[in-house]
Amino acid sequence: MSDSNSYNISLPQFEGPFDLLLFFIERDELNIQDIPIHQITQDFLDYIHSLEQMNIEVASEFILVAATLMRIKTKMLIPRKELNEKGDEIDPRKELVQKILEYKQFKDVLEILKTMEDKRMQHFSRGTIKNELKEIIENYSLENDLEQISLFKLYKSFYKVIEKYSDRKLKVEHKVVPYLYTVEEEKTKLLTLLDLKNHCTFDELFVECKTKIHAVFIFLSMLELIQQQQISIQIRDGYNNILLSKNSI
Repeated sequence: MSDSNSYNISLPQFEGPFDLLLFFIERDELNIQDIPIHQITQDFLDYIHSLEQMNIEVASEFILVAATLMRIKTKMLIPRKELNEKGDEIDPRKELVQKILEYKQFKDVLEILKTMEDKRMQHFSRGTIKNELKEIIENYSLENDLEQISLFKLYKSFYKVIEKYSDRKLKVEHKVVPYLYTVEEEKTKLLTLLDLKNHCTFDELFVECKTKIHAVFIFLSMLELIQQQQISIQIRDGYNNILLSKNSI
């Protein structure tokens, strides 16, 4: 049973607190640069109270702007005004006015973009794209696909699935194997060899080489000794023409 005294409250929806402030300014034809802070604060608070009476949760941004309006109103009631470095009176409304003007600029641009979008939606593309899409769908329907399936295609599809499954089962393992050789050890061996023979050929360095990795360490040891000027290298004519000798200290 409805109450005869009940009534509905219909409030306009605003995108944010600055949208509400701009509505009040345009409704009452106020000067943005000289806002009557008492009037606009009261209108703003009345709107918030109306939302609370309708059990509508008030957004934090509205509450923040309400607090800002109250702070500005309080500052304007103080007899002694705040002065800047030049001694001029500081208008407590200045920051709020700047934000409202910026919001109005963005809103005007959005209105222009919306108008452009509406005009663009009234245009139609040339061509027969709907008919072309319909033809493509009909040509590649499920029924046609089933007619073209062969045993070989089924086998290929099954093979791909099995291959993917096998790849998942295989786990890549990385093992770090310590080398049995060091550059320092190979340098010592090379210097010992040159002490015994005075000089040796390039091939003689690798007589006791066991693996490719070992050969790399031998070669690096030779390069380091040359860089340290402990041994010299000479290139002669003929086969096996690289000769190594130890430098005298």
